[in-house]
Amino acid sequence: MPEPATLSLVGTGFIAMVVRFLQRRYRDAKPWFDRIGGATLLVIFAPVIGVCAFLVKLTSKGPAFYAQERVGQGGRIFKIIKLRSMHMDAETHTGPVWAEDDDPRVTCVGCVLRKMHLDELPQLINVVRGEMSLVGPRPERPYFVEQLKGRIPDYEKRFSVKPGITGLAQVRARADRNLRDVRRKIKLDAMYIRNMCWLVDFVVMLKTLRKFSGRA
Repeated sequence: MPEPATLSLVGTGFIAMVVRFLQRRYRDAKPWFDRIGGATLLVIFAPVIGVCAFLVKLTSKGPAFYAQERVGQGGRIFKIIKLRSMHMDAETHTGPVWAEDDDPRVTCVGCVLRKMHLDELPQLINVVRGEMSLVGPRPERPYFVEQLKGRIPDYEKRFSVKPGITGLAQVRARADRNLRDVRRKIKLDAMYIRNMCWLVDFVVMLKTLRKFSGRA
């Protein structure tokens, strides 16, 4: 008869194998979940996006939407779609910079949009296109990627999956203000990628909805 310890190890190994199998199957199905979920949410939030776009146009010069280059899965560049929350040509004299508390570049309406994360809603279009996921590491701008990948070990591992509208790092850490914030988020991104499954995505989405409603 096998020793109890041996049976325990075999059982543990079997469970780990099942977990890995389920994770692989979920990763294969995730693009379909994303596109169906993204399309559904886009229809639901279309009136909200329309009202927000109207308020942006009404209160500041420039287009209601803007597209900005980001780095996606495999290091590919794509254009993320957002509601404009800053004044036009906000970075003309500064170049790309991290956001700040009480950022003077942000409009009055943009401040509300950012606080409620409504400026992110048009990214559902990116999800439907297959460029993004509902849940994943946030896509960064090429300018910052070039700076950060040489300063943070394993930074580029976050490009092994599609970037997301929300993610583990977004619900557990504040917006990037400095290199320390980025390092913390990279650790959370790595944790998400290792443990990516439907349950983790469900919890992140639930926490995002709570944050969106102002309960977090």
